[in-house]
Amino acid sequence: MQPVLDRALRDAELLLDNGADGLILENTHDLPYQRSRVDASTIAACARAASGIRRRFGGVLGLNLLAADTVAAVDTAIACDLQFVRCEGFVFAHVADEGLIQGDAARILRRRAHLQAPHLEVWADVKKKHASHAITQDLSIREFARGAAFFDADAVIVSGAVTGEAPDLEDVRAVKSLGIPVVIGSGVTADNIQAFAALADVLIVGSACKDTGDWRGEVAGDRVARLTGLLARSKTGP
Repeated sequence: MQPVLDRALRDAELLLDNGADGLILENTHDLPYQRSRVDASTIAACARAASGIRRRFGGVLGLNLLAADTVAAVDTAIACDLQFVRCEGFVFAHVADEGLIQGDAARILRRRAHLQAPHLEVWADVKKKHASHAITQDLSIREFARGAAFFDADAVIVSGAVTGEAPDLEDVRAVKSLGIPVVIGSGVTADNIQAFAALADVLIVGSACKDTGDWRGEVAGDRVARLTGLLARSKTGP
């Protein structure tokens, strides 16, 4: 575990030192992902990494537990004093790389209530990346997001088709019109960060922070600084 923990802490420090407002922890390299119920060893490893980062960073920190085990993510987040979890299977259903992922909002929110943690936010993916949405092809992304809002998601995440691919701006606008907080979940780059910042409430940025521009690379401080600088300028104007 030590090399894993060392990399997690190094990534966190590079992101924070170069202007990131918050962090999300994810077992991204834990391939192939388990579906909906991960092993106890995975939960323990993520908890260890999350608690290590939390000891060094008191700001906004979230967790995504791949693949789609949001109940375990809720347990881990509460134990490690995190602020949010990313949920890949909140409402409806889709066929992901791992297989069929079904909506789990009831178990997730009842678990949060049972543990008396209303402060923990659940950010729900809508028409999530790396998935086929043939099951819900008659639902627009706006209607999909309306279902997540109806089931009390704290925010919805709009992504492109795969990691590193940006969502359609019109999809973001359609979801934003519902009045629920909107998070961009993939594909934010130096070229589009200002356009997405004008529409969304939160930007999750991964690939564009890496030295190769690919999620497999190492976090590069200069790339992070460029992105946060562009974001700051979008808030203040020319």
